Amino acid sequence: MLPSAPSGSPRATPSRSCGPCPSDAAAARADALFNHLTPRTIRTTSKEAELAKLFTNTWRYMKFAVANQFFMIADQAGIDYTNVLNAIRTDYPRAADLPGPGFAAGPCLFKDTMQLAAFTSDHFPLGQAAMQVNEGLPAYIVAALERRYGGLAGKTVGILGMAFKAESDDRRASLSYKLRKLLAWAGARVICTDPYVADERLTTLDCVLEESEILILGAPHKAYRGLQIGRKDVVDVWGALGQGIAL
Repeated sequence: MLPSAPSGSPRATPSRSCGPCPSDAAAARADALFNHLTPRTIRTTSKEAELAKLFTNTWRYMKFAVANQFFMIADQAGIDYTNVLNAIRTDYPRAADLPGPGFAAGPCLFKDTMQLAAFTSDHFPLGQAAMQVNEGLPAYIVAALERRYGGLAGKTVGILGMAFKAESDDRRASLSYKLRKLLAWAGARVICTDPYVADERLTTLDCVLEESEILILGAPHKAYRGLQIGRKDVVDVWGALGQGIAL
């Protein structure tokens, strides 16, 4: 059974549950259970439910990849993607669901895209491309900074937010950690902070703001909005700090 969010539901992340219903009696019991969560359920086979879940997460992951690829194209052309994205979305409902750029990570989207690629016998080029784009965004940022400064050796770079998404303490598969590793490989001193993540390697926000020469927004936590950053170089591919999308 698949609980289905009603059309126009304000729920941002509707629940999905997969499981076989081999009989009408099992379907009725599942329906009674899930009716506590949603007014409508959809009966499927176990394989249909699994594919529905994989397709849903992979579709979402590919949308993020399109957003990140568009951002990279605009950046390479020297064009302000903030204005481009605003022009795309404004008064054009067909493009209203185009996400902004940012790290697409966590324990589900990337993993389910890989699952689908492994399941498909004749390969899955769209999924493979999405993984390359999304997983490649940290390296793209590091390469851009290396070009700007002629290398990062000796630079102190601060990362704001180490969770894989905003307002969360979940760091599983977070691209902020990949970014930290790539910056360190490039010779930078990297200091990181997050108001939610428990990690003894992290430091305080005040320390990061005071000691960093370059700041990178890793997770767009609300706590970082309105920060007094001064004249530091700031990388904000999310566009969450109020100054637009910046690299």
